[in-house]
Amino acid sequence: MQRTRFGEMACSIARTLDVIGEPWSPLILRNVYVGINRFDQLQESLGISRKVLTERLKWLTEQEVLERRPYSERPPRHEYVLTERGTELCDLLLVMVRWGDRWLAGEAGPPVLYRHHACGRISHVELRCSECGEPMRATDLDVLPGPGAC
Repeated sequence: MQRTRFGEMACSIARTLDVIGEPWSPLILRNVYVGINRFDQLQESLGISRKVLTERLKWLTEQEVLERRPYSERPPRHEYVLTERGTELCDLLLVMVRWGDRWLAGEAGPPVLYRHHACGRISHVELRCSECGEPMRATDLDVLPGPGAC
């Protein structure tokens, strides 16, 4: 099936979805982020077919989200590491985690906790304005045309 391409749209959400909108991609990024970064490890942890994993890793590498690095010459083997782009996409995943923990975790609670390096406490991501530092939610914004608008 032909994958719909959103990369040409004048929309930052569409362009981001073009890179990671396929359902396996965020899960692959999550795993690489936590240190599961070799092909066989990824396949086993995700239960994904080799073909789909190969396609996703190739795509994420082409999009400069992951970098493929050799770790063995005989036999030739590679691992995947996050690029700067990939690390920043993990920030987006942490926002998704916060939403999932709040609305979908149920009585059992969140499946994973996050300890902040700076303070050593268990915490979660909150969106804040880059200018004034105040909390920022969708209801606090006006959406205006930007310089890249058509």
